[in-house]
Order: sequence, then structure tokens, then C-alpha cells
Amino acid sequence: MIELVVGGARSGKSRYALDHAKQGNANLCFIATAQFADAADEGEMAARILRHQRERGPEWQLIEEPFRLSGLIDRFSERDAVVVDCLTLWLSNWLCQQSLTGWQQEKEAFLSGLGRSPAKWFLVSGETGLGIVPDSVLGRRFVDESGWLHQELAAIADQVVMVLFGLPQILKQP
Repeated sequence: MIELVVGGARSGKSRYALDHAKQGNANLCFIATAQFADAADEGEMAARILRHQRERGPEWQLIEEPFRLSGLIDRFSERDAVVVDCLTLWLSNWLCQQSLTGWQQEKEAFLSGLGRSPAKWFLVSGETGLGIVPDSVLGRRFVDESGWLHQELAAIADQVVMVLFGLPQILKQP
């Protein structure tokens, strides 16, 4: 089962994904795509990390993986509910620090792996296509790549939800 959860900044998308992953008797895993080692030194980012940890609670296993999400898929079984937060940050990591060829390969491997995984996946991502077109090449590339990623995920997802103001809007359901 794959559920794509999108929304803007502070829309409630992470809270929605966490709450829905908790339904049932699943083992809970949270995959964070932020590069915490570098970002945690910044006071504002450290506060965000702490807030997210408190929201999740101690029942969640944490995996920090900024690049190779595809390498994690096979460790989960039908007993697991996995929240990946957030895919647009994962994309940013690739665009800023890795090769675009590597990004395409990783994205394809991740999408393929999701399709065969027996786990419940809750994929959190920021909706970036509703704003203005950025004036930088990197900004436009980010908007393009995130739009294409969201389209590909929506095509394979069992459910797609857009969260606005803390209110889930079901765009696709089984």
C-alpha cells in the first residue's frame, strides 16, 4: 500500500501521515531525508528536529537517509508502516550534492521498489508547483523534477491526499 501525502509548508501533511501510519498494529518507521548532521547545528533546524521527534514519540524507529531511499525498501515487511518525510527534501539533496544521472537512477529504483514492497508506505512531499516559476536554473529544475516525481508517484499510489490547512483532501483512493 502506497499513500502519497502532499501539501504546502505547515499544511499538516506530516501529522496526517504519522496519524494514518499508526492505525493498525504495524511496526512504525520514520525515514528522515534531512541531512541532520549538518543542519542540526543551526538553531532553527535543531528546534524543528526536536519538535518532529516529540510529535512522533518513542514508538517510532528512525532512519536518516538523505540519498539512497531505494536501498531501504527491502528491509520492510507487511507488518511495517513507513513514513518518508520528505521527498522534496530528498530531491533537493540530489540536485544540490549529487549527479542528475544518479538522481534519475535512484528515482527509478525507488519507484520500482515501492511497487514490490509489502509494507505500508506514507510518502510526504511538499507541493511546489502552485507557486511562481523560479528565476534560477536550479529553482526551475527543482520545480520540474518535483512535479514529475509527484506525477509518477501518484500513478503508482493507492491513495493520494493533499493536505490544506490541516484538512485532508482525497485526490485518489482505492
